[in-house]
Amino acid sequence: MANRLMFEKPLGMRDTLPFFYQQKRKAREAVSNKIESWGYQFLDTPMMEYLETVGEASAIEETQLFKLLDQQGHTLVLRPDLTSPIARVAASQLKEQGYPLRLSYDGPVFRAQQIEGGKPAQFEQVGVEYIGENSIYADAEVIALQIETLKAAGLNEFQLTVGHIGYVKGLLKEVFGDEEETQEEFLRYLYRKNYVGFRKALEQVELSGENKARMKQLLSLRGQKDVLATAEEITTNGACHRATRELKQLQNLLESYGVSEYVSFDLNLISHMSYYTGILFEGYAPHLGSLLCNGGRYDQLLPSFQSTASATGFAIRVDRLVEAMEQHADQVGPVLVMYEPHTFDQGLQVAQELRAEGEQVILQNKAYYEEGQNSYKQVIDLTEGGASVE
Repeated sequence: MANRLMFEKPLGMRDTLPFFYQQKRKAREAVSNKIESWGYQFLDTPMMEYLETVGEASAIEETQLFKLLDQQGHTLVLRPDLTSPIARVAASQLKEQGYPLRLSYDGPVFRAQQIEGGKPAQFEQVGVEYIGENSIYADAEVIALQIETLKAAGLNEFQLTVGHIGYVKGLLKEVFGDEEETQEEFLRYLYRKNYVGFRKALEQVELSGENKARMKQLLSLRGQKDVLATAEEITTNGACHRATRELKQLQNLLESYGVSEYVSFDLNLISHMSYYTGILFEGYAPHLGSLLCNGGRYDQLLPSFQSTASATGFAIRVDRLVEAMEQHADQVGPVLVMYEPHTFDQGLQVAQELRAEGEQVILQNKAYYEEGQNSYKQVIDLTEGGASVE
């Protein structure tokens, strides 16, 4: 009796078939080349880390962590993100190199899924971490590089939405005072983009008409740079005004980079990463129902590893980048050279010459060839009655 799990995969795991693998490789190479051209250095970290260090610092919910025990009884996790491991490395092995550090990475991360829901439990990220500079110029560099990497991969239509965690928290503090649980409740609604729940909860709290109006207006603070002036007008909170000033400075710098057309603002933007402290952003593409990329400033992460360094960075989901580019129709297959035993030497010579020219070539014995749905750039048939077919 066949094992009923013979063809099944663990929950959330997926096979990457040849075509999609090739598309991911091309996208990864294009993105990596652009990142390196800006002076960022790639590194790699272990797939397993200690729960009490990287696992707890990652800000990923514990229910999403894959946990293991080593022979010494320590709890390990499959890394749920790459920012936290790189923060560990920057605060230890690279701390003597001096700041700022411009680091980059490419690798899989793991987040357990309780229900399939279409979400993968393993996926690949490419990203950067700019560590050791707490300035708007660092934020602008990371966002501009994010845009340039997407363009380098061949993505022409996308939008980055930029917000500031300081504005949201400042306004909630101004409205609710010391009621931290209430503030957290509304932050959760914003993170989940549950604006219906946000409005219903607003109806149930005791607030002045002015404060309820400001909370409702928060939901509409989206658009181009003119929305920043409106955001300033509805609050007297110092943290909110510092946030809008930083966003205005950011807008000017992105105009200097020549990438401001790809950026809009959303003053109620919240991330699931609790360590974000300032400017943060998310990237979307048409016909893609999920987040393409995200990033921001996270000055509270490095202190978890006994470092006072500030940092900012971004991460791109490689699988979603490939989906957004819709490259399937442009796929060009390899050259197929078919031979019979007496024409093997001829076929081998043709294949080697084409490979030397940079072509992908399959050298195939016709006796074992079966017709299928494969697409070939060219078929060279060196068998009896065969002919080259473009």
